[in-house]
Amino acid sequence: MTEVHHFTYGVFNPLAAYLLAFLGSFFGLLCTARARDARTRGRRNRWLGIAAFAIGGGAIWLMHFAAMLGFDVPASPVRYDLPMTLLSMIAAVVAVGLGLVIVGHGKRSLPKVIGAGTLTGSGVLVMHYTGMEGMHVAGHMTYNLSLVAASVVIACVAATVALWFAISVRGWPRVSVAAGIMAIAVCGMHYTGMAAMSVHLDPSAIMQVHGVRPLTMIVPITLITAATIVGVALSALQAMTEEEFTDGAGNPKRGVHAESGNAWSLKQASFDTTAAAGSRRPSPRPVPIRSTTGN
Repeated sequence: MTEVHHFTYGVFNPLAAYLLAFLGSFFGLLCTARARDARTRGRRNRWLGIAAFAIGGGAIWLMHFAAMLGFDVPASPVRYDLPMTLLSMIAAVVAVGLGLVIVGHGKRSLPKVIGAGTLTGSGVLVMHYTGMEGMHVAGHMTYNLSLVAASVVIACVAATVALWFAISVRGWPRVSVAAGIMAIAVCGMHYTGMAAMSVHLDPSAIMQVHGVRPLTMIVPITLITAATIVGVALSALQAMTEEEFTDGAGNPKRGVHAESGNAWSLKQASFDTTAAAGSRRPSPRPVPIRSTTGN
């Protein structure tokens, strides 16, 4: 068993990972709060989909690989398989999305939240260990089953708590506290799973390690992070705009004049304003006629 480093760059990686987990959880919980207020099933699913990308793609997947940038095996190169890495992201988003859809519709109940949390936690575990499978070193990796079991428990409990927060909390202070708790749970699950791993070096396989370098992953991770934040923000703003200017059935809201049965337009409004102003204009006063005849 060879030496393994999990904090190659000191506290930078765990702090960056926690920040990503917090921001993703925060945005996701705000979106689930909007989903609870949605008046149609389509709008609710849209908000839940945005929340799935925020939590699954941001709080879980981006956190995972931000933390993985601090992983190093001094005696071996570390490389990443890009297709397997992207597959792990899809697993995280789909797992969170399924859990949110289950708890986001119908009556709220503890058994439903526990079942959805178990499903979502299992998906998070698939994401984590799929991502680990996509990491290549000169040798093979083994896992401590006790710590793996601990990571399973943490993932399922964390997912259940996250889904309960998603259907319960409101307001910025409570959402912030809930996001902080979720970020701690996600980071705890990740580092527990990483502690379960051991690397057994094979010196003859050092030249056979292929894939993307860890530092090269900084660029795509940064781009994906920015795209996720911008995409979530734009999708949320678009959804909020549509809800502001459409009714519950998705039809455009009409003005007061339309509700009273009269068609209304900007042109008519200008005409009505001009007519009203004209009706209020005082009539000219008559000018008295002076006599021109002399006395």
